[in-house]
Amino acid sequence: MSFVVSASSWDFSTMELKLFDSRSVSASEVGGLCGRALSNSLSSRVGSRGGISRPLSSTCRGISLKASYSAARTSCENIDSVSQNGLLLGTESSRLNGMNGAHSHPSSRESYVLPAYEDQYGGIVVDYERLPFDTNVFASSLQVSLAHWKLKGNKGVWLKLPLERSELVPIAVKEGFIYHHAEKEYLMLTYWIPEGPSMLPSNASHQVGVGAFVINNKNEVLVVQEKHSSPAFSGSWKLPTGFILESEEIFTGVVREVKEETGIDTEFIEVIAFRHALRVAFEKSDLFFICMLKPLSFQIEVDDMEIQAAKWMPLVEFVKQPSIQGDSMFKKTIDICIKRLGMCYCGLYPHRVISRFFDGKPSSLYYHLVQDEDFTCQGE
Repeated sequence: MSFVVSASSWDFSTMELKLFDSRSVSASEVGGLCGRALSNSLSSRVGSRGGISRPLSSTCRGISLKASYSAARTSCENIDSVSQNGLLLGTESSRLNGMNGAHSHPSSRESYVLPAYEDQYGGIVVDYERLPFDTNVFASSLQVSLAHWKLKGNKGVWLKLPLERSELVPIAVKEGFIYHHAEKEYLMLTYWIPEGPSMLPSNASHQVGVGAFVINNKNEVLVVQEKHSSPAFSGSWKLPTGFILESEEIFTGVVREVKEETGIDTEFIEVIAFRHALRVAFEKSDLFFICMLKPLSFQIEVDDMEIQAAKWMPLVEFVKQPSIQGDSMFKKTIDICIKRLGMCYCGLYPHRVISRFFDGKPSSLYYHLVQDEDFTCQGE
């Protein structure tokens, strides 16, 4: 008969929680673990702190041991590291006293609660680096784990499967997991334990793009023609644009994009404006930030992979293009940039702040402090 161990605070780096058939437990194993490890280690540590309310000797007579050491970690001294809330052994009606048999370690093919940790919301994050290699063991262990986490009151489960472990995807889906998102190296699946709709956050809903308004002291704008563009923009000159990478700031991303496409080094000045468009690509929405940059170099070196041509173009000539005049959003964007050049408009500059409530790490808050009563923007 198999049981699930409750292990909200067990250290998985020290012990593995496993299930085994109670009929196969030998008297020497029960006596060794209960009589020696529990009485010697836990009586002084857990018992003195009120973690177990009854004598250990009587507890051992009525339990089915549900946690066992892995073959490589059988030292009884490891029990000393278990916290007072970490040992939750269930009981069963049958006694284990008097059972005979040779001592043996649990088989590597036995089911066990998958190594995992709780996130800050009480959800379960499975340790993908320690998943079993045997698909049958994974399937049975996943069932055991879900039952265990449900008993503990956990709600959401996050299962990250690297590309090389893709054979586990059908097993997880069959068990009720659903796709959350995918990257080049992994697939993320989730499982919502309670009845009703899942309360887990959805995958990222937006992509973030940037456009660079780079103007030199000759009143010339840095413009490009892309190799791959829609027929409507054929022959037109546009601002350098691109997407922000993961873990990249807006102000560093736009500088990088300009450098990659044109070879021009720049200094970020401000976010002039941003556009929010819905359902642009794969039903994802799009945030597009128009940024003003100051050129630090002027020799253009075109990226042959993406860009057909690049040049410094007089601002007046750039604005007169049909692609600008015929599009209200593009025209308004350039109008705002021109107003910023005339100090009649204030953009947003990133300021480093730390929120202890959020994550305690530095982040960028974009805002502008008005310096004069007439709201004339003096720049940063």
